[in-house]
Amino acid sequence: MILVGNSRGGGQELARHLLKEENDHVEVHELRGFASSDLHAAFKEAHAMSQATKAKKYLFSLSLNPPENEQVRTEAFESAIACVEKELGLTGQPRAIVFHEKEGRRHCHAVWSRVDGEALKVIPMDFHKKKLQAVARELYLEHGWQMPRGFIREEPSDPKNFTLEEWQQAKRRGQDARQMKAVFQESWAISDTKASFSHALKEHGLILARGDRRGFVAVDRHGEPYAIARWVGVKTKAVREKLGDADGLPSIEEAMKLHVNEMKPAFDRWSGELKGQAATLKAVQDKQRQALITKQRQERAALREKLDQRRIEEAKARQARFRKGLRGLWDRLRGEHRSIAKRNERETLACESRDREEKDRLVFAQLSDRRALRDRQREQIELLNTRRQSLRDDWKHYREMRDTAPARASPPRNRSGPDFER
Repeated sequence: MILVGNSRGGGQELARHLLKEENDHVEVHELRGFASSDLHAAFKEAHAMSQATKAKKYLFSLSLNPPENEQVRTEAFESAIACVEKELGLTGQPRAIVFHEKEGRRHCHAVWSRVDGEALKVIPMDFHKKKLQAVARELYLEHGWQMPRGFIREEPSDPKNFTLEEWQQAKRRGQDARQMKAVFQESWAISDTKASFSHALKEHGLILARGDRRGFVAVDRHGEPYAIARWVGVKTKAVREKLGDADGLPSIEEAMKLHVNEMKPAFDRWSGELKGQAATLKAVQDKQRQALITKQRQERAALREKLDQRRIEEAKARQARFRKGLRGLWDRLRGEHRSIAKRNERETLACESRDREEKDRLVFAQLSDRRALRDRQREQIELLNTRRQSLRDDWKHYREMRDTAPARASPPRNRSGPDFER
C-alpha cells in the first residue's frame, strides 16, 4: 500500500479533517495512550505535551492507501501501522487510527504524538520517506499486490549492463537468496502476462524458460535454473493460470546458450575496459616514476651544491689558520705551521668522510622511496592481471556452458572470444 507521512502541527485542524463528513463512513478505530476518548481532545493533549519542548510539529500523520481493487482486512492495516511505528522509532507513542470509506474505497490514517513524555523531547523523523517506501515495498511483496513502477529497485541488475567493476563486485558478493527471492516476487507483482513477467525477469538478468516437466523456470547468468512457483511463493496452479502454457519459451539448455550469446558483447566491453585501464595505469606509473626520478635528481643536485659550498668555506677557514709575514715565518721556525697543517689534513679527511656519509644517507633514502614505488606499482599491475585472469575464467565458464548444452537449430556458434591481453 502507498504510505505517505509527514510531521505537522495544527492538531485541531487535523482532527477536523479526519472527521469530515464528506466521506461515506468515518471510524475512529483506536485512541492509544491518551486520557481522552475524543480525537479533538486527544490532539489537545499532544499539543499540551509539546509545550515543554517548544516543538511546532509535534504530530506525525500517516495515510495508508491500499490498491484500489484489493480487499484489505483491518488486521493488515494494523500490522502495517505496527511496522511503520517500529521503523520510525514511534513504538509506544500515543496514537490515533481513523478509517475512511469513500466511493467504495477504504483507506486509513494513523497519527502519533512525537513527544516522548518521559524524556520530554521530540522524536526525530530522519529519512522517514525512505523508510516508508521500504515498508511499502515489503507490503506489496507480502500481499502479492501489483507493485507500482516507482517501487521497483533502480540499481542495474542485468549483468549485460554492468560495468566491469559492478560485474566483479557481484561475483565477490555472490548471489544472495533473499535478494533473489525479492527479484522474483517484484517481477511477479508488477506483471500480469507471460510476456510482461519474462520482460521483468530479463531486467534482472534472468531468462524465463521451459522446465523439464514443461513447468516454468528462470535461468540465471550461470546457467542455474530457478523454479518460478517456489521462488515467487505461489502454487504451481497459480503460475499456470497467470502465465498460461510454456510453449514458445526456450528450454533450459537454450536459455543457457542465449545467456552466452547475450553476454559476449559485455565481455568484449569489459575486455576493452581492462585494456584502457592497463594503458592508463602504464601512463600513470611512468609519470610517477619520472616524477620521482626528477625529484631525486633535484635533491642530489641541491646536496652537491650544499657540500661544495661548505667544502669551500671549511677550506678557507683552515687556510686562515696559517699566519702571514714575520708571524708565519716565526710559526715555521717553532714548528707551529707543521702542527696546523696536520690538523687541517685530519679535518679535511673527517669532512670528506662526513660528506660521503651524508650523500650515502640521501642515496639510501631515495633507494627506499624508489623500491616503495616499485612495490606499489607491482601490486597495481598484479591486481590488474588478477582481474584479467578472472575475466578469462568467466568467459571460459560461459564458453563451456555453451559448448556443453545440447545443440539446437540456430545460426552457427560464434566461438570467438574477447581479447583479454593488454
